[in-house]
Amino acid sequence: MKFLAAAVQMLATSDKEANLREAERWIRQAHAAGAQLVVLPEVFNWRGRGADTAASAEPVPGPSTERMSALASELGLYLLAGSILERPDSGNRAFNTSVLLGPGTGIIARYRKIHLFDVDIEGEEPIRESRFRQPGDAVVVADTPLCPMGLSVCYDLRFPELYRRLTERGARIIFVPSVFSTATGPAHWEPLLRARAIENQVYVIAPDQTGDHPASMGAYGHSMIVDPWGKVVAKADTEPGVILAPIDIDYLEEVRRRLPALSHRRGFLEASG
Repeated sequence: MKFLAAAVQMLATSDKEANLREAERWIRQAHAAGAQLVVLPEVFNWRGRGADTAASAEPVPGPSTERMSALASELGLYLLAGSILERPDSGNRAFNTSVLLGPGTGIIARYRKIHLFDVDIEGEEPIRESRFRQPGDAVVVADTPLCPMGLSVCYDLRFPELYRRLTERGARIIFVPSVFSTATGPAHWEPLLRARAIENQVYVIAPDQTGDHPASMGAYGHSMIVDPWGKVVAKADTEPGVILAPIDIDYLEEVRRRLPALSHRRGFLEASG
């Protein structure tokens, strides 16, 4: 199985309609280039002040996912709506939710970001994602005709146990839609993405937001697609746009046959804690 995948890099703002139009433009461009799978970044439809989270949150399914779903069906492609802020059934703290959409199928899978970004980085304002958002608690792998796909979001990248769970459940591609900080990106972004790809022998597709935003921390950009050997096969710079790379599942399986590290794991290490 071979197909073309695309990652969309955006500079989203608090103007939801403008963001959706921008996402649609890049999706159509990726489709015109032959992409069968398009992946959007974290909070692609709204990026604004934390205090405005509740007012900007939507149900899932809801307006943004339905609009993206209609486009996926029109173009006949699989689309990861990177993440949107999902309105909870109760309370004011939204979920940061990634939604996988299919052609003619609507929502295939929904993943609520598990790990929340609560950090104090020197030279930066303290960040408390948990103040306005709540964590999910489910590991999600979606079976599709292209291949099984694992879902994660941004800060999840620092927790390798999640990616091993996704791999154990069959993922051949793992998504990492992000708003990765400019403070940590230069040192951590590429090494972490390549590590997750290498240790799990999967493709990693990581579309990032980019640029400064007056109501949000700066985003690093440099969206990437990494192959199961750890090679960066597509990489953006700091401008909005689309990157494309072929996904070759047969090659992935060959990597696993030739270097069968996943089968060499020693169970007693996990049992001993």
